[in-house]
Amino acid sequence: MEEMSMERYGTAATVKGIRRLSSVLSGLRGEIVRKLLHFMVAIVPVLATVDKNFTLLLLATGVIFYTIMEKLRQEGIYVLMISDLTAFASRARDKGRFVLGPVTLGLGAMLALSLYPEPASRIAIYALAFGDGFASLIGKLIGGIRLPFTKGKTLAGSIACFAAVAVISYRILGNPVHALVVALSAAVLEALPTEDFDNMLLPVGTGFVVMLLMGTIPL
Repeated sequence: MEEMSMERYGTAATVKGIRRLSSVLSGLRGEIVRKLLHFMVAIVPVLATVDKNFTLLLLATGVIFYTIMEKLRQEGIYVLMISDLTAFASRARDKGRFVLGPVTLGLGAMLALSLYPEPASRIAIYALAFGDGFASLIGKLIGGIRLPFTKGKTLAGSIACFAAVAVISYRILGNPVHALVVALSAAVLEALPTEDFDNMLLPVGTGFVVMLLMGTIPL
């Protein structure tokens, strides 16, 4: 009897472990899809060097198109591929409501382009693409220490954001001190509990810090 109880306990623990692993992998797949959208934003500065106004128009069109498609999905109207992609990439907190992330992502890139000249706009958009992108992925993969008052964001994710923005800023600005200041600012902004609105706060705040360091905005 004791052996049978141990067997059942072991089987139940195994099933529970498999279910937990499946849930983690499912969440990670969704996170990868979301962050691929972030990484794709990195093409915006390249397009802007060709035609800034066209790039802004392209971003605005994408935001409007997505908004229409998401409203249709909410009303139960299935749109081939787009509805599936949005549902797959949505977080648990997004279930049953408008998935706002892609909208604030597009608006964040538009604000950076509109508010700041080069190189501030480029660093701001790269911070959005790679700083925020790697912060979420590394945070999901490694986990570990969670930062207080951040709604579950991790120290590992913040370090990943800091490292990504530091490398990008140094390559563009060529000043290690400025690069570290920009990276620290981006990591702090990314860690704030602003949910999807960090897609707007991060590039706007990071671009502002770059402008301050360049002396374009006097203190």
